[in-house]
Amino acid sequence: MRMPEALEALSTENDPDRVFGEPYQTPDGATVIPVSKVRHRRDGSRVTRALGVFVIKDGRPTWVPAVDATRLALMGELIGLVAATLATVAMIRRPPWPDLRGDLSRCV
Repeated sequence: MRMPEALEALSTENDPDRVFGEPYQTPDGATVIPVSKVRHRRDGSRVTRALGVFVIKDGRPTWVPAVDATRLALMGELIGLVAATLATVAMIRRPPWPDLRGDLSRCV
């Protein structure tokens, strides 16, 4: 995909909440275009979240996604909390004494 095709693909998307930042040149000759998403809240305020950047180098565009470390950490904590809760429930439901039910006539 060449640069004009990539720019045409960007302009044909009909997502009014996606915002493209001002492109800038890096010292190595690459063009970087930041991309973010705008979310509207009920109280009228807006929250933006970085999606990533388009890096155009030597006429070849590449997409570099932004990684939200806070969201990843929150998901890890949530999974750990659910696992700990399930383990606790499993230990509470099982009595601490051994299960002595059975047929003693088979042992004789």
